Amino acid sequence: MPAKPPRAWQKMLSGRRLDLLDPTPVDVEIEDIAHGLSFVARWNGQTSGDFAYSVAEHSLLVEQIYTRMTARPDPRWQLAALLHDAPEYVIGDMISPVKAAVGPDYDALDARLSAAIHIRFGLPATLPANVKRQIKKADRISAWMEATQIAGFSKDEADRFFGAPDHALMTGLVILLRPPMEARASYLHRFDDILEGLS
Repeated sequence: MPAKPPRAWQKMLSGRRLDLLDPTPVDVEIEDIAHGLSFVARWNGQTSGDFAYSVAEHSLLVEQIYTRMTARPDPRWQLAALLHDAPEYVIGDMISPVKAAVGPDYDALDARLSAAIHIRFGLPATLPANVKRQIKKADRISAWMEATQIAGFSKDEADRFFGAPDHALMTGLVILLRPPMEARASYLHRFDDILEGLS
């Protein structure tokens, strides 16, 4: 008798079953994403403060920076910025050295999940290249802020790893370390605000 294949789906609090190998948009819910991301720690939890710095908080910061970078931001791409790390609600946040060690399989899994998430919320499965570049730039600025403020990097180290940022884009922005339920609520609130702009 052939061996039973390993389970490749995860049951969500919403009741949905998300197949990680073949994710479908119908099994994606924003409440599951917000909940999961609010409990996933950036930097493998190696940050200062009384709470882990969550991927939900990071995503909110990236979306703020992306919006500042864009003269007249399209709500679709603001939503894409907010969702840029959404697959991590099921696969967790891996620091870059671990991603490099895992290799292309991680990227393929991330791409499948991203496509399902994008389609679920009315975005193209694959983002336009210029939008993806701008979101990546905002992501690197966020990483620089996090590295220097809560992850123990010097500014010179952060410049080497993430690039020297445009400090004007960071003016008035702060790194928030909050309980998961507060991060989840803020993520959902921002999602709703962006959706209003789309209607």
